[in-house]
Amino acid sequence: MSNDAATGPPTLDGPQQEPPAHGLGASLPPADARAKTEGTFPYAADLWAEGLLWAAVLRSPHPHACIVSIDTAAAAGMPGVRAVITHEDVPGDSAYGRRIADRPVFASEVVRHHGEAIAAVAADHPDTARLAAAAIAVEYEVLDPVTDPEKAFAAEPLHPDGNLIRHIPLRYGDPDITGEVVVEGLYRIGRQDPAPIGAEAGLAVPRPDGGVEIYTASTDPHTDRDLAAACFGLEPDRVKIVVTGVPGATGDREDPGFQIPLGLLALRTGCPVKLAATREESFLGHAHRHPTLLRYRHHADAEGRLVKVEAQILLDAGAYADASSESLAAAVAFACGPYVVPHAFIEGWAVRTNNPPSGHVRGEGAMQVCTAYEGQMDKLAAKLGVEPAELRLRNALATGDILPTSQTVTCPAPVAELLRSVRDFPLPPLPKDTPEAAWLLPGGPEGAGEPGAVRRGVGYALGMVHMLGAEGADEVSTATVKVHDGVATVICAAVETGQGFATLARQIVQETLGIEEVHVASVDTDQPPAGPAAHGRHTWVSGGAVERAAKMVRTQLLQPLAHKFGMSTELLQITDGKITSYDGVLSTTVTEAMDGKELWATAQCRPHPTEPLDASGQGDAFVGLAFCAIRAVVDVDIELGSIRVVEMAVAQDVGRVLNPAQLATRIEAGVTQGIGTALTENLRTTRGVVRRPDLTGYALPTSLDAPDIRIVKLVEERDVVAPFGAKPASAVPVVTSPAAVASAVRAATGRPISRLPIRPQAAVAAVPAGS
Repeated sequence: MSNDAATGPPTLDGPQQEPPAHGLGASLPPADARAKTEGTFPYAADLWAEGLLWAAVLRSPHPHACIVSIDTAAAAGMPGVRAVITHEDVPGDSAYGRRIADRPVFASEVVRHHGEAIAAVAADHPDTARLAAAAIAVEYEVLDPVTDPEKAFAAEPLHPDGNLIRHIPLRYGDPDITGEVVVEGLYRIGRQDPAPIGAEAGLAVPRPDGGVEIYTASTDPHTDRDLAAACFGLEPDRVKIVVTGVPGATGDREDPGFQIPLGLLALRTGCPVKLAATREESFLGHAHRHPTLLRYRHHADAEGRLVKVEAQILLDAGAYADASSESLAAAVAFACGPYVVPHAFIEGWAVRTNNPPSGHVRGEGAMQVCTAYEGQMDKLAAKLGVEPAELRLRNALATGDILPTSQTVTCPAPVAELLRSVRDFPLPPLPKDTPEAAWLLPGGPEGAGEPGAVRRGVGYALGMVHMLGAEGADEVSTATVKVHDGVATVICAAVETGQGFATLARQIVQETLGIEEVHVASVDTDQPPAGPAAHGRHTWVSGGAVERAAKMVRTQLLQPLAHKFGMSTELLQITDGKITSYDGVLSTTVTEAMDGKELWATAQCRPHPTEPLDASGQGDAFVGLAFCAIRAVVDVDIELGSIRVVEMAVAQDVGRVLNPAQLATRIEAGVTQGIGTALTENLRTTRGVVRRPDLTGYALPTSLDAPDIRIVKLVEERDVVAPFGAKPASAVPVVTSPAAVASAVRAATGRPISRLPIRPQAAVAAVPAGS
């Protein structure tokens, strides 16, 4: 498959077939596309209720301090203030966490990061709430923060659980073996923020039974409900999470740290309470990508074939554990990349510091190590005098090979095919040296550089991610399909975060039942759980549950007809709303066959189990893998260090294309996010204090920064254990594209480029432009 991303969705090479109007394989538009485009789509920030109060949260200005006292009297006495709550007002568990309950709802004795919640206020006006929060008097004894993760090992414990969250020592092969050629490198990855389009918001409404309903853009509503209920001191069935429109998500969209104070205030006041976080509060309150320090040593033979990889990987978890254990497992397991490595020795640690909390962001763990191992491959190619793409081809992983975790790659792994596709794709033309093309120079028309100082670089990267959860996670989802009066309804708690699940569910039912009008019900925790929206799991697990439920309804629909005509249901087919038999004897419509009845079925999908990594980092920890190859072309002003990404050529292992337009959009978005990681995005801190937590201090890539993205090949080699054979689409380009950009900048400048985002001074060539 190939695609010029500037001209449309992926298209098949060779003779073209008319794409289906609906069902799998159709470019079905999202049902909510028009409402979002017109600005009428209901987000949490738009919600309203009678008697509404507004919430505000007081956050710590210090990254590390003892709390001597908290005086709420002045805030509570302000006109319009209805409630002020602190740690003393949490009736249930005082701390929460998805894996380890180590993060307090409100800090009580110690503040562990800048922006940690201290107290919350409910008032009749948002300005009153903010003023009251500011009026809370907190006396601190400021402590020296631990902000260097390397120093966390010897530092005094920052938490009762200690500073070490997890250590994974991976041991695979012979530790004494060496290669003829050895290259070493030290790499640093900065702190990337999810930076959601809309900041966190929610509405909590108390219920007559003493419970509470929370309306928010949760991506894992059942887990959020259980965490909140434990802190409220309530049974889970008395807390309901209703998912509102999600304004984009590249991680855990709504941190429970926003939801829990909201619910507590609603329970305390007996009134609906709304919270709409400012952008600064959003930056300070939610989790970020793990800043990572990586030390690597690659051994290879004289032909460039890898012999051994040694690495040390240190993840900065910030103040609390969150998803650090899972991120570390991915980083260690994929530390060698999609390459055959017969011997590997990886040490991985995740540690607590007084930096902002880290957590789940798309491609966590895998993105950081991809930048490092691809930097090593560039060094190895340079030392051997081999073309970078050729060196990678000599080591490319394939189906049947074994990962350093001892897990055999049983899924399709067309790594070499992907790399050849981007390598052989025509390079973009050089820009003309004319005033009209000044915008093509690095830095744009306002840049101070000269065309003669611009150097073009071409770089490559191969990336991999795991699908679904890992290390024994129970990946189950439940879905119900109902059909009545020619209309189908899908009920599934899989949250639509922009990944396209709601559209996919409609396509599955259209394909299976031949019913064109399909609605997907809104999500709340009264429905059976479907799990988090991460790792492409809803395409596999929730899509699989929808397919099974739809097939059960299909059987209910066809069995009476098959019995009447003396044939099996396998001899009947549904196409375009019509039921026909193989011999043409039977021909009727789905509506006529329904005869006014309502049919429904509920089904579950649960992939095969995995296992945790053992004490030496071994085990079948992953359900499946997805791969990507990217060739980046950049122009660099080697005197100023300014960088322009000209083109990203992408080849990806997708299993099966379910929605061509949607797939192209996901890949393009992932590549663009990765470019931000490579060049601009870095949430900077000074001794643990976040600097400029806003969208002027944190530079996101815009449409002006997005290059031409050419989807040159989509390999449709179906994974037989996955429903529909499809693989996740958006995480692996996020993982791969930063490494590809760094590789291209190395090629242009001759500099090592060992830090992301790439600083201008790092891209200034060692050789002057005029020499």
